[in-house]
Amino acid sequence: MSRPAGPAISELRRRADVLKSPSALRRFAAELSADGRSGARALAERCRRRAAAAEREQRRFAGLLELRAKLCEAGARVIAGVDEVGVGPLAGPVVAAAVVLPELPRLPGLDDSKKLSPAKRERLEAAIREQALGIGIGQVDPGEIDRLNIYRAALEAMRRAVLALPEAPDHVLVDARTIPGITPRQTAIVGGDGLDASIAAASVVAKVYRDALMCRLDRRYPGYGFSAHKGYGTRAHLEALHRAGATPAHRRSFAPVSQALRG
Repeated sequence: MSRPAGPAISELRRRADVLKSPSALRRFAAELSADGRSGARALAERCRRRAAAAEREQRRFAGLLELRAKLCEAGARVIAGVDEVGVGPLAGPVVAAAVVLPELPRLPGLDDSKKLSPAKRERLEAAIREQALGIGIGQVDPGEIDRLNIYRAALEAMRRAVLALPEAPDHVLVDARTIPGITPRQTAIVGGDGLDASIAAASVVAKVYRDALMCRLDRRYPGYGFSAHKGYGTRAHLEALHRAGATPAHRRSFAPVSQALRG
């Protein structure tokens, strides 16, 4: 008598698809190993690969929390990560965010915003806003950028972001800089948006916030493509500048804009 067939492979796939934790995936793979069908064996291998990937992600994310854990052990109570976006564009503000995460945030896939797709950034930004203990936004608009210069404007945006937090932090983690004009202790981390969860969260929040601003500017000043390139000096943007001139959203101290103004 032939052995009764197990659940359909399609049903097994549906069961596998809802599993997230490495332990659950490995248990299901072990169950599938008793099924002699080739489809079940292939699904078991897929589950083992997913479990290994989930374990790697857990280790990576634990690494993003290491510095915060050490600071908490040393007595820090409110730790903010700070990052800025929008230094390079020819138009729009420079924006910074300061984010205070809970002790154990649930933010799978969190990384430097530049490494994430727009859809992933938006999902993570929503999760960060749901879980964060505090978020502050700092913004410096084009006219002020022209007066200060972009380096000082970026530092000022970060200072404003820290001051906008609902509770003053006692330690600030910053991506590769030291923020002037704030009292908390600071730790500058080169490449911090890929090494620390708080800075990575700040980079995501700042990026999503600024992208939304640029989409609004696109509606105010149509024809420049702000929603597509977010103010960066793409070929289409430079052509629009030379064709139609600069808008109030443009940074006149930046060479491609000043050259367009001179005709």
